[in-house]
Amino acid sequence: MSDRRYTVLLRLGLLLVGLFIGILAMLLYVDQAPPTPQVVERVELGAPAPDAPGQAAPVVDSAQAPVLTDIMTLNQMFKKVASHVTPAVVFIEVENAPRGGSSDEVFRFDGRESPDRFFREFRRQSVGSGVVISAEGHIITNQHVVGRAQAIRVTLADKRQYTADVVGTDASTDLAVIKVDADEPLPVAAIGNSSDVEVGEWVLAVGNPFRLTSTVTAGIVSALGRQVNIIDDAFRIEDFIQTDAAINPGNSGGALVNLDGQLVGISTAIATESGSYEGYGFAVPANLMVRVAQDLIDYGEVRRGFMGVEIAPVNSRIARELGLDEVAGVYIQRVTRNGAADLAGIRSGDVVMAIGERQVAEPNELQSAIAQFRPGDAVPVTVRRAGAVRRLTLTLQGSDSPAYASWFDGPSNGQNDAQQEPAEPEAEVPDARIIDLPAWGLGLRDLTEREQAELTSSGAYVAFVERGRRASRGGLPRGSVITAIDDQSVGSAEEAQRLLRAAAGEAERVLLRVERAGGISAFYDIESPVEGD
Repeated sequence: MSDRRYTVLLRLGLLLVGLFIGILAMLLYVDQAPPTPQVVERVELGAPAPDAPGQAAPVVDSAQAPVLTDIMTLNQMFKKVASHVTPAVVFIEVENAPRGGSSDEVFRFDGRESPDRFFREFRRQSVGSGVVISAEGHIITNQHVVGRAQAIRVTLADKRQYTADVVGTDASTDLAVIKVDADEPLPVAAIGNSSDVEVGEWVLAVGNPFRLTSTVTAGIVSALGRQVNIIDDAFRIEDFIQTDAAINPGNSGGALVNLDGQLVGISTAIATESGSYEGYGFAVPANLMVRVAQDLIDYGEVRRGFMGVEIAPVNSRIARELGLDEVAGVYIQRVTRNGAADLAGIRSGDVVMAIGERQVAEPNELQSAIAQFRPGDAVPVTVRRAGAVRRLTLTLQGSDSPAYASWFDGPSNGQNDAQQEPAEPEAEVPDARIIDLPAWGLGLRDLTEREQAELTSSGAYVAFVERGRRASRGGLPRGSVITAIDDQSVGSAEEAQRLLRAAAGEAERVLLRVERAGGISAFYDIESPVEGD
């Protein structure tokens, strides 16, 4: 009996010892840091000195990245990324040139019932964020943070402060480069390949929301290739990464990074009704940022190449008419004579499927792909024409090309695509029939019989849009048809003129409903003229 009791106690003791060893092993595993990251080559605008304090985090080779097995391992990765990235993100304070309004004012729409009412840019603010991209002191930020700056002060995460000068700005991407003269090399952010970003992956946003310096938030990539019409430029390039990481006023120009500690985007805007974070943030992709920043540093301006085309999305009707087996690619509506596309053999009615190796499915994707190249670059283009696939070589032309003279010297159509035909009335419509509305910066005419047959409703044809004027700033595209003004239907150009004149004396903004190419309906919120315009 005693032997049996002894045996039972021995087995129980061994079981307890085993449990203790197992628990101890688990605790030791959780407490371990992730494996030492493997350093790989990264894009550099300026290489940091080997002993630069707080220099960029080593980049983890995705093939060697540790497999996440529990929440504590993920927590360790968040902490490591935050500690490496934060030193390269700076707080920017700007003394702006006077333009009315308080210095911390955030631009917002007036709340009309329009899809565009949700989008807020971090405009007119005196603070923002920036990311150090060279050890010599080059910092990337947003144009709307420093575009009107009279004086700029930069504060690093370690509290060092410097004055900064603007190197260059680019209105098309809302990016800018500033530079500080530091007494030692600055910590530099590791720059990743934003083409590798996928929907659903974890990202961290680092910036200075509401003057709360060095704030880190986490979220996922919600969508890619977003165009939200918030950049106020006729040749705007919008190909945003959307994220639900908390981004607020003050984050503008800050970093969006992946779990390898690589910069994949520059925080630029949010979509919100309240003016603060509601789960929808947008960042300029790092690949586009690198292209813009390098030109601004080298030349003080962006040397951008143009195709010389007017483009539109491929919808189901266009795909059916062209015999496409899927709704894909970007439709070429018009080609500028002697422009880059014309000389390459691209024709109206073609569908661009790819630029180089990059597939394009929306106009803004094509625009962003072309923006990666400079004038004179030979770019492979894949198009579909009459059911056949053709591979052409496109040699891009710059803004000084005679083919594009009227783009930059005359009225602009104000559409989102940077490669657009000059704004001019159709040959079948005499100039005398165009109603010029200089206070609004646009011209209207009645629809032709052919146009009326193609549309689902009546309206006023937008014959031209003057660059920089109210209609252009609101994004109204030339070639669209205004079908309603503040919920009142439009039947002719004269009726549109009457409604616009009446609205100008009653409201600060008017809401236009338009029908665009392919039967697409859209809304544009346009600022009303002030007295004396």
